[in-house]
Amino acid sequence: MVIPLQLARRLVAAGLVWVPAPGDRFCIPDRGMDDDVFVLSTMTIEVHDLPGRTVIGFNGTTEWALDDVDKDAALWLPREDQLRAALGDAFRRLERAGDRWRVVATIWDEPVEFTAADPEAAYGEALLHLLAAGPVTPGWPK
Repeated sequence: MVIPLQLARRLVAAGLVWVPAPGDRFCIPDRGMDDDVFVLSTMTIEVHDLPGRTVIGFNGTTEWALDDVDKDAALWLPREDQLRAALGDAFRRLERAGDRWRVVATIWDEPVEFTAADPEAAYGEALLHLLAAGPVTPGWPK
């Protein structure tokens, strides 16, 4: 599953920082490609650090009308494991809640629950709440 585009936008607005790495999923919103999900790979889609900017290069993809796109024009769609890792020590558990998923976290010593249709969205909502709560772990946000 992929987290909803609007949730990914809210996470970025709340301060989630993306350091692109192989295996990361992203889309290029607002250019007619909102539904297209790309994956960084050392073979076809790579990150290039250039003086003053970072770009995502599309190597050898004939269907593309562009060779690269600024990282800031791409929207990271974090995976379940990345969202769980970003929750850090706040994460307690993931559980089924009927036909939905619930993430239980502890934020500022208070247990909180977030339920969604899939694990990624539940993790994303919990992370959004954590980011809004302010720094609760050293080095946050990552």
